[in-house]
Amino acid sequence: MKFFTYFEGKDLKPGVKTAGGLLDISDMVKDINELIQLYNDEDKWAGFQHRLEEKESGKDDYLNETSIQFGPCEDKPGKIICVGLNYQRHADESGMEAPEVPVLFNKYNNTLAGSGEAITIPEHAKKIDYEAELALVIGKQAKNVDKDAAGDYIFGYSSANDLSARDLQFQTNQWLLGKNLDGFCPLGPYLVTKDEVPNANALSISCKVNGEVRQQSNTSDMIFDCEDIVSFISHHMTLEPGDVILTGTPEGVILGYEEDKRNWLRAGDEVMVEIEGLGKLQNVLQ
Repeated sequence: MKFFTYFEGKDLKPGVKTAGGLLDISDMVKDINELIQLYNDEDKWAGFQHRLEEKESGKDDYLNETSIQFGPCEDKPGKIICVGLNYQRHADESGMEAPEVPVLFNKYNNTLAGSGEAITIPEHAKKIDYEAELALVIGKQAKNVDKDAAGDYIFGYSSANDLSARDLQFQTNQWLLGKNLDGFCPLGPYLVTKDEVPNANALSISCKVNGEVRQQSNTSDMIFDCEDIVSFISHHMTLEPGDVILTGTPEGVILGYEEDKRNWLRAGDEVMVEIEGLGKLQNVLQ
């Protein structure tokens, strides 16, 4: 299934993409986190699916996909954990050796944005970079999980853009400021349940700026795959349902260019992240 959130006025509502179109499911669940709770209860999930079938057969009013304002497909994560330097060719372009363990940093909920949302560049940030990333959303509490079982703790996957202000990121040896500007973590448009993603570690991933391909790779180039990452993190902190993990970006980021060829993102640029089977995440900078 493909779930999403959208704005009705100032209210953020959950929805699902069906064969017939986009349906509001706010009469069934209040948010995505409640949906994840249902997913963990076999009987309740079966009941939800039955109600959804009835809703579809009743020819409920469908939403217009071209006119709705998407919200982030998971809007209330307890944690947003990001993995740095996790694609081999990205490590190569950065002139760095592949890390021995996942390099972790975090984003906060203020960074979340939906597909189609305009992202404001703060006046004091000058070197804005894109980072196409596969995001995964945790489905149930995970603590000290072995890699072989890690996939059982994943609810689904989404496209993400780990926007970064490189001048602020490297102003000190802590990355927090450059990674946590408002709207700097677009997520969506859809949260796709894992049963619809046969192998998240073998998906094409790309980023375009104003239609020009900047990143083109495959998640098979990840140094640590999704299960490695979930297992590693769970041995250091408890992962909770709704937590979001960004799994790293492939080669092609602006920072990887020679310094005189770095054309940083600017107002008016449209950035599109596309991951196989997960949809297109599009945002314009302003």
